[in-house]
Amino acid sequence: MVSEVLHWLAVRPGGVYVDATLGYGGHGEAVLRASSPDGVLLGMDRDGEAISYSRGRLKTFGDRFRCRQGSYTDLPDFLASEGVNNVNGLLADFGLSSAQLDQPGRGFSFRHDAPLDMRFDQSAGVSAREYLSTADEEELARVLFEYGEVRGSRRIARAIVEARQRGAMNTTADLLRAVERVLKPPRKGMGVHPATLVFQAIRIAVNGELDAVRALLARLPEPLGPGGRAVFLTFHSLEDRMVKQRLRELSGRVPRDPWSSGEQAAPSMNELTRKPVGASAGEVRNNPRARSAWLRAAERLSPVEN
Repeated sequence: MVSEVLHWLAVRPGGVYVDATLGYGGHGEAVLRASSPDGVLLGMDRDGEAISYSRGRLKTFGDRFRCRQGSYTDLPDFLASEGVNNVNGLLADFGLSSAQLDQPGRGFSFRHDAPLDMRFDQSAGVSAREYLSTADEEELARVLFEYGEVRGSRRIARAIVEARQRGAMNTTADLLRAVERVLKPPRKGMGVHPATLVFQAIRIAVNGELDAVRALLARLPEPLGPGGRAVFLTFHSLEDRMVKQRLRELSGRVPRDPWSSGEQAAPSMNELTRKPVGASAGEVRNNPRARSAWLRAAERLSPVEN
C-alpha cells in the first residue's frame, strides 16, 4: 500500500520520517524518493537480515537514510542517538512481511519443513521450538484462541503437548501434523488451512508482538512534531483494535470514565481515518496479502498557547 502510505504520511521534501518496521525497504525507498532532495528516513527493524538488505538497497540515498536493528520500542533511544527531537511522520507496518514468510529456514510457514524458529530477531529471545517445549497446555490453548481465534484451540494444544512428549515437536512439519490430527485441511481452494492461524498465534507469542505494539502506541504523540503524522498498517484484528482505541483516546473521541476523579486530557491528535483504509483492487491483484491490510492515520495537533 505504498501510495496510501505516502498520501496519509503527507510526505514532503525536507521532512524527517521514521519507518519503525523497515523490513526490506519498500516503503522506505518510496518515502525517500517523495521527500527528495533533502528528506531523511530513519529506519528500524528487529530482523537483522532485513536491515542488511535495506542498507544495500538504500545506500544510494547516502546519509539521508540511517538505520539500526532493534524493536520500535527502542525508538526514543534511536531518535536521541541521531540528535532528532521529533519527526514529521512515523510509519509502523505491523506483523510479518512476505519476504520473511517466503524464507524456508525461518520457520514462519508450513509450506517448507524447517526448524521451528519464528523469531524476527534470530540472535535473541526464545525460538518457537523452545516455547512449545515449555508452555503448558492451558497457556497454549489461550494463545491459540486469543491470538489466532483458532477453532479447537484446546484440542490442538493437547496435540502439541502429546507430540512434544514423544520428541516430535521440532520442525514446522511436526507442528503441521499436530494441527492436522485435530482439524483436517480444507480441499484445495476451499478455505484457509487451520495451521495458518496456529502458526500466526505462536509467532505473535514468540515475538511478543502485541506488547511491542502497545508500547509504541503508548508513546504517542511523543515522537511527532506539531502536524506530524502517524500511519499504522495492521494485518490482525487485535492490532487494528489496539490502534483504533489509542487514536480515539488521543483525539478525545473516547468519553471520560464517569467514575474517574481526574479531568479528561485535552486531545493531542486528530484522527484522520475514522474507518480503516483498505488496499485498492489493483494492489490486491499484485499482492494478495494486502487483502487483509488496514491503514489508520492520525496527526499531532499543535499545542494550545496560554
